[in-house]
Amino acid sequence: MCTLAVAWNVFAETPVAVAANRDEALGRPSTPPRLREWGDRRVLAPRDEEAGGTWMGVNDAGVFVGITNRWVDLDGERSRGLLVRDCLEAASAADARDRVETALETHSYAGFNLVLADAADAYLVEWDGNLAVTTLDPGVHVVVNDPVDQAEKADFVEAELAGAADADDFFDRARRVLTDHDHDVCVHGDDYGTRSSALVAVHDAGGGADWWFADGPPGETPYERIDNQV
Repeated sequence: MCTLAVAWNVFAETPVAVAANRDEALGRPSTPPRLREWGDRRVLAPRDEEAGGTWMGVNDAGVFVGITNRWVDLDGERSRGLLVRDCLEAASAADARDRVETALETHSYAGFNLVLADAADAYLVEWDGNLAVTTLDPGVHVVVNDPVDQAEKADFVEAELAGAADADDFFDRARRVLTDHDHDVCVHGDDYGTRSSALVAVHDAGGGADWWFADGPPGETPYERIDNQV
């Protein structure tokens, strides 16, 4: 995933609203989001069929987890997608944050930017060989692969989404901005490109989550509502 926008505690009844494009090698196998049993949690998430992990998901405790790869020269012996899966077994965003810190003590990972959010807390966890954990304030936050080289893209997406009047408006804006080619929000290449797009609404405690998924580049592939809701 290369573009991950999260509106945290901006909209009433939807504390976590997510708009994301996943960019990946075109030949890497994956399956769309469905309800999964991971640990003691029910999780709605897609699956990377090569390594067995995922790049984003939401669990029955209302915890959202999403990752972008960070472009640094850092090898990892364990898939970053498995770390996302570990975090989706957490009872809260704070619990997921603690799990990341523990995982980095026991495994090596390539660089990543990881968003952990529920109704109570939201964190950006950055790993480039050094760990940085930022507690997010309410607002729209955009995470890309490289916060320096891709700052213009992140600023563009944030500006397009930040003025949304409500969650419905946020998702309407997201459907447009996720198709943008001028800022490489949507990428088309011979072997690499935007493989899928997702819109996720995590509701208040007990309200579950709604997910719309495009299994291909947005603009060319319609979003379909995922029936299995956590």
